[in-house]
Amino acid sequence: MKLKLAFALLSVLFTYHVNAQNSAPFVIPKLQEWTGNTGFYTLKSTINLVVDDKLNDLLTTYVQTFANDLKAVYPKRNIRIKTGKPQKGDIYFHVDNNSQSIASEGYELQIADYLTIHAKTPLGAFWATRTILQILAQDPTQLKIPKGIAKDFPKYEVRSFVLDVGRKFFTIDFLRNYVKLLSYYKMNDFQIHLNDNGFKQFFNNDWSKTYSAFRLENATYPGLTAKDGSYSKKEFIDLQKLGNTYGVTIVPEIDAPAHALSITKAVPEIASDKYGADHLDITKPKTYEVVHNIFKEYLQGPNPVFINEEVHIGTDEYAKAEAENFRKFTDSTIKYVESFGKRVRLWGALTHAKGQTPVKSTNVTMNLWYNGYAEPAEMFKLGYKGISTPDGWLYIVPKAGYYYDYLNLKNIYQKWAPNVIGKEVFSEDNKQIRGGAFAVWNDHVGNGITQEDVTDRVFPALQVLSQKMWIGNTADSLMKFEVFNGLSKQIGEGPGLNLRGKVNGKDSLVLQYDFTSSKSGRFTGKKKPFQTTLNEIGYDYTVSFTINPSAGNPANAVIFSSPKAIVKLKQLNTSMLGFSREGYDYNFNYTVPENVWTKITITGNNKGTSLYVNGVFVERLEGAMQSFANTKDKIAKVQTLFFPLKYIGDTQNSFKGAIGSLKVFNKVLTDKLISKL
Repeated sequence: MKLKLAFALLSVLFTYHVNAQNSAPFVIPKLQEWTGNTGFYTLKSTINLVVDDKLNDLLTTYVQTFANDLKAVYPKRNIRIKTGKPQKGDIYFHVDNNSQSIASEGYELQIADYLTIHAKTPLGAFWATRTILQILAQDPTQLKIPKGIAKDFPKYEVRSFVLDVGRKFFTIDFLRNYVKLLSYYKMNDFQIHLNDNGFKQFFNNDWSKTYSAFRLENATYPGLTAKDGSYSKKEFIDLQKLGNTYGVTIVPEIDAPAHALSITKAVPEIASDKYGADHLDITKPKTYEVVHNIFKEYLQGPNPVFINEEVHIGTDEYAKAEAENFRKFTDSTIKYVESFGKRVRLWGALTHAKGQTPVKSTNVTMNLWYNGYAEPAEMFKLGYKGISTPDGWLYIVPKAGYYYDYLNLKNIYQKWAPNVIGKEVFSEDNKQIRGGAFAVWNDHVGNGITQEDVTDRVFPALQVLSQKMWIGNTADSLMKFEVFNGLSKQIGEGPGLNLRGKVNGKDSLVLQYDFTSSKSGRFTGKKKPFQTTLNEIGYDYTVSFTINPSAGNPANAVIFSSPKAIVKLKQLNTSMLGFSREGYDYNFNYTVPENVWTKITITGNNKGTSLYVNGVFVERLEGAMQSFANTKDKIAKVQTLFFPLKYIGDTQNSFKGAIGSLKVFNKVLTDKLISKL
């Protein structure tokens, strides 16, 4: 089976090298149409991006983004943006707003002696640049693109990813990187779920102690903004602007009247006595005033915080008994947000909340997530447009034990497209289905999941779902999933990104230092840390080092550090070897002896972290669960680690002693190999 798969991969990668007619290059999402020619276009040492004089203003933003991306990939090449007519080797942009043969986000890519991008809109031209980057990424040394003509266009208008930042904080830099990652795969919509709360049973059944967060700076209600991580208005505006330079629309979501504990903590008098403090009391006029004021702060004035056309108002999972009041609240919130010139999105709930109170549907879009809450055909009859977000297909809830930890990608690849909502299958020509979205929900607050762990789940899903949201359910035209899965590993994350911490080399040994005859490996606690050539390494890895600690090292003495994580000789006050990342502190049940040389080997993957001492296995941090006194429910305790390598030692609290040698491998070595290191 493995041999057959290898031959299949090779045939797809290299067919165009031997055939007279070049086969379609592999990209994600798949090109809609391809007509092969012979020969190759080759990227020159000076790359001219040529724009028609009349259209320069329309394309400036996207062409500049493309130029920045090329510079990130090929830093030694000259990148120039010019106007006029193309010459051999150039990349030429031509936009014709009146084109009848090219869709709004579509493009035609003519690859000859120079490369021509024809598009109806600047955004369509930009998507062509993502295709070019992906082709080049698979042949980084030859810099060749097979000659031919590609005609490409998306089947669906909305190709979205939803991220819950309310229950887990993600840094603004992480979100900015995700804009670039989504864009690389032609995903054009990034919904950011800005507020939410944990489950009361994990906080002693006490709403006042239950975790909640509202992640955006708010002046109207100063107590609203989360203290443990939030975004300033400027940061969020800049994020949206960045998205617009990459073809990605940021859709902010403020969720109410449920999932609203952060709001009731700021304004306690609007909490529901009947349904709990995570529910707003929607019978009170004060509740309407507060919710309207929150939205107003981000929507008012000539320069609003929410700069894009659409805003998501939540309206998810409110108590069924309050259907009429819920419908009234929903209708009011829709109309209030629309009064600022915005279009509204909301979570589908009106089958769950049946009633007589009308709720506006014209120009309103529902995320159709669970058919029991909003039956899709019924919602379409009411006039709503939909984004297919079926929980049973597309919900990731890391390490929760329900929904998916990792999506079933083969099943999605073979059977799902946005016209599939739950168990219902609609025509792909249904104009009320705007597209699809997959989501990460961080329900279990405090389970130890990191930003990197989320990416480990999102990235492979993104590759499959970007394809299905772009081309639709054309299963007959798709290569086998196993072939797609193999080839997809060549595409990467896009220019300048390495969110998964991948380190490649000629072999699995990717970093090595020997300090045995050098003072560089000696640390007094005062000297500058030693900087390596790597910041970190992600899953899977093996890191082996010899260490001789001096006596009397302090608590939290640092051996390795990077911006994201620290490996400590003495974790907190335990005296045990451990590591910290994102506010979580973990330790092995092992103390490194003083004044003797010991070989420490640590391996890590997406499930956990292992320790070996002098080649012998000691402990695996994986599968632990957290218990709570007042409930039988448990949550995971995730003890993964992106190994920090930027510094040996630390400027503030370095360990005292010596490092003898360091070896880093980009795979988890077997016990037998570890014993021989």
